Amino acid sequence: MRVHATEATFTARLNRAKLRQVRRREGRYLLRTNLTETDPVKLWEYYLQLVRVEDAFRTLKSDLAIRPIYHQQPARIEAHVFLSFLAYCLYVTLARTLHPLAPGLTARSALEKFAAMQMVDVHLPTTDGRELLLTRYTEPERELALLLEQLDLTLPPQPKPRITSAEAATAL
Repeated sequence: MRVHATEATFTARLNRAKLRQVRRREGRYLLRTNLTETDPVKLWEYYLQLVRVEDAFRTLKSDLAIRPIYHQQPARIEAHVFLSFLAYCLYVTLARTLHPLAPGLTARSALEKFAAMQMVDVHLPTTDGRELLLTRYTEPERELALLLEQLDLTLPPQPKPRITSAEAATAL
């Protein structure tokens, strides 16, 4: 492409050899590496492994909301890493369980649906000074109920009501 210096016009010419080269490469990857492995299949497997590891870290940081926590003791550091790994394992398990049941549903969107359910404590005072405590979870919305059914999960029964003594009620 050439733009004329004095006029407001330009001329363009198609480089057919370059276009052929670009079209031949469409849909292909060019991997640069410092690995000495010569088998391209093995290099591709390494690349896909790297992609999965990077995706795991992205999931840990965003979907699971595991933020940096600065531990001082080695035992606490190891515990944090272990729990993060367990959370990631559960996340992947959920994703793989969902795939055959609802291929378009991601683990992230399923967790968002589960987050809509809440546990609430209802405190009701009685006439004799005691307090009735009802711990309840909200009823799942229609989409979540369908998801629970597909996953073959049942919610536990609602907990039984508890009643406090008059002394405990006044302390609260």
